[in-house]
Amino acid sequence: MKKNWTKRDPIKNYFPVPNEIFFLGLSSDAISIYGHLLSWEDRKTYECLVSYRMISEAIGKSVTTVRKYVMELEERSLIRTKRTNVVAKEGHKRNGRLLYHILPIQMAIDQFHERQLYEADLALERQRIQQRIAALEREECAAVC
Repeated sequence: MKKNWTKRDPIKNYFPVPNEIFFLGLSSDAISIYGHLLSWEDRKTYECLVSYRMISEAIGKSVTTVRKYVMELEERSLIRTKRTNVVAKEGHKRNGRLLYHILPIQMAIDQFHERQLYEADLALERQRIQQRIAALEREECAAVC
């Protein structure tokens, strides 16, 4: 007996995740948080207003762990956060949820490539220094021996 599955609407109940996200050297938890933020974002403003606790419950990690990986996403230029305030019933201000702004993926890719080039330059400079030290040691040994 053949079953007819309902056809998936490519827009409804789905959200795109850029392929590049998997090549930026992110931890799996950071990728998971990024995916959840994308699923919650307003597609017109690229923002979402969620708490660390909401994210923690969604991915099954502690609030402290979520905070750590949100910082990783910020450092990699994938998101920007902004603190919000709420006024309690008693009238005093309290910290609210964070407002997350999802940044264009190209910013993160460019930063990743810049970081790779910088690290390659450092490695090359270290290699040159080591070669120079070895040459000086050979010269010193030749002069003494």
